[in-house]
Amino acid sequence: MARDRRNLPLRDAGRRRARQVRHHRWPCRVPLEPKPLGDQKHVSNSSNRVFVVGVGMTKFEKPGRREAWDYPAMAQESGGNALSDAGIEYGAVEQAYTGFCYGESCSGHRAVYGLGLTGIPVFNVNSNCSTGSSALFLAAQAIRGGIADCTLALGFEKMQAGSLGTTYDDREQPMQQHLLAMAELREIYFPPAPWMFGAAGIEHNEKYGSSPDHYVKIAVKNHRHSAKNPKAQFQQEYSTEQIAGDKMVYPAAGLTRSMCSPTSDGSGAAILASERFVDEHDLGDRAVEIVGQALVTDVAGTFESGSLATLVGADMTRTAARKVYEQAGIGPADVDVIELHDCFAPNELLTYEALELCGEGEGHHLVDGDDTTYGGRWVVNPSGGLISKGHPLGATGLAQCAELTWQLRGEAQGRQVDGARIALQHNIGLGGSAVVTAYRPANR
Repeated sequence: MARDRRNLPLRDAGRRRARQVRHHRWPCRVPLEPKPLGDQKHVSNSSNRVFVVGVGMTKFEKPGRREAWDYPAMAQESGGNALSDAGIEYGAVEQAYTGFCYGESCSGHRAVYGLGLTGIPVFNVNSNCSTGSSALFLAAQAIRGGIADCTLALGFEKMQAGSLGTTYDDREQPMQQHLLAMAELREIYFPPAPWMFGAAGIEHNEKYGSSPDHYVKIAVKNHRHSAKNPKAQFQQEYSTEQIAGDKMVYPAAGLTRSMCSPTSDGSGAAILASERFVDEHDLGDRAVEIVGQALVTDVAGTFESGSLATLVGADMTRTAARKVYEQAGIGPADVDVIELHDCFAPNELLTYEALELCGEGEGHHLVDGDDTTYGGRWVVNPSGGLISKGHPLGATGLAQCAELTWQLRGEAQGRQVDGARIALQHNIGLGGSAVVTAYRPANR
């Protein structure tokens, strides 16, 4: 049974550091009693407020488990669920932003055509693992800028089994700069994705005294969380011994199969709306507001940093998180529940630091103090995260949005985080983009 986080004493110095971190930089400015929708101020004079009013997702499954399950059916299920959740018809949607990595051009059009043929603009988004959140960002931007009052963000993936590979071998690969820069710092190993994140984990071990045991503990936690998630690809707990003894993927980092996100089929969707739309359709009681959102890409210094963590997105994440905290008027200590991009267990630890839940080099103290699970300071990846919920690239960001919406509504059932009021989402894609989004309930 989940323990009440608010009534537990701090148990060690690591937890005290986490609780105190950055208060001088990020003072809490979140009103305990948000005003009614019509009375709240906008982030800026030129920015409209954005609300999530409906979410949906399929169960995530191993590729090919259901032979006849194609992406149009996935999209119809998740999109239909999101529309039902919002209580609106597809005809109310003014623009659709669809995300996928595995598929032909205009697959996004085909995906939403199963929901309706209304002639609206449909945009196809492809940004590696951050695809779903990039679609969410664009859908929110349309409302924020006054272009639309109701938009759909939908991500889906029908993946190929096995490790990710390339399709076009007659041209430069999008991640070539990242790979070349990393190869100068650490001997290359295949497949490249676990090598990149595993090498960043080794770098943390060497610089700050963490160990592969911390990454095992993170995987144990996320598999434990997913046991309560009926939408997760894996729904059973694994012991420390089972995870550490699983098939080795990158031996130098002690990275096993159970510490890596799997390939997955599935879809997720979110309906976003303006304040006017929320008022007109009386959706305020269930609406969740996006109070901060930022999408950040690589800068020139990324490839000259000499840092493996930077090359896998830590600096992008830090920059995006700071922008979001500023927009939302919150700090890390104000957040209750987090869905972050644990594509490989080391990246969860690196992301603790990039989101400034703790100081640089202190992420493993949060693991040791159980600060990122039920009973701790934050609950991180209550869904099971990418490692255990699954990782259909185009759908991941929308599934994160769905999970946090359910958490803030109090609808997450057996994995509910008690009293959750502020939620944070983090999604990255190598090549590269980092998207961070903050949420809170509209009327409470």
